[in-house]
Amino acid sequence: MENLNLITCIVQRGIKEKIVTAATDAGAHGVTYYYGRGTGIRESINIGSFIRPEKEIILIVVSEEKTDDVFDAVVSAGNIYKKGYGIAYINKIDRAAGFYEE
Repeated sequence: MENLNLITCIVQRGIKEKIVTAATDAGAHGVTYYYGRGTGIRESINIGSFIRPEKEIILIVVSEEKTDDVFDAVVSAGNIYKKGYGIAYINKIDRAAGFYEE
């Protein structure tokens, strides 16, 4: 399978469900998520106490045609455009197996 992209979102705990719903509503056929722990510049300068280090990492594989719609939906649903709410980015997938759209 070709012409796929991977949307990755790393957000604060508790936001995952909004992002998963937004992704599927925008046309994503499946979402994978897991939990992680993050650190950053706020910890090194000792102002990070208000940001929890526990993160939700959401992976969404989508066709190129649906990438913009799904990306915009998850960024909006998670308020990722606001400072401190998380990060979202897109990677091109060169080749994949097991991804099927109807």
